[in-house]
Amino acid sequence: MLTELAALNIAATEDDKRWMAEALLLARQAVDVGEVPVGAVVVVDGQRVAGRHNEPIRLNDPSAHAEMLALRDAARQLQNYRLVGATLYVTLEPCVMCAGLITHARLSRVVFGAADPKAGAVQSVYDVIARPRLNHAVNWTGGVLEAECATVLRDFFRQRRGRAPAEIAGRQGGAGG
Repeated sequence: MLTELAALNIAATEDDKRWMAEALLLARQAVDVGEVPVGAVVVVDGQRVAGRHNEPIRLNDPSAHAEMLALRDAARQLQNYRLVGATLYVTLEPCVMCAGLITHARLSRVVFGAADPKAGAVQSVYDVIARPRLNHAVNWTGGVLEAECATVLRDFFRQRRGRAPAEIAGRQGGAGG
């Protein structure tokens, strides 16, 4: 099975770096509004069709991950719930929820920056998007601008740990995050 999964992991291109840089800009915008800094961009035929950052706190919606929001916007923009031919660029390896959406939307490819050793569903903890038993397998590339993506996340959480727990809880309506 590892051989099958490895075959779906394709090398990064210069375009991948360009689009990941756009996703990083969105992740940095998330920091400005107190959200976990994850950004996502959807590209079809070399054109950006959607881009969002995490918003679960602002929207009071646990599903408001950057990937989820960007894919919803892309589907509306393209007027199709199937996103065949689309590539998703995201600064953090998608979780199980987002990986399920990626598979159902029939994306062609996912490109992520930093691996998520605690919840990643592409290669780190799970291999959801590349399971040979699913009806659609998604090509993927990991580690694009990995250091930059990881730094944004690490700096965000370092800053949060430096704040008083009551301040964090008050900002999030008492929820963890």
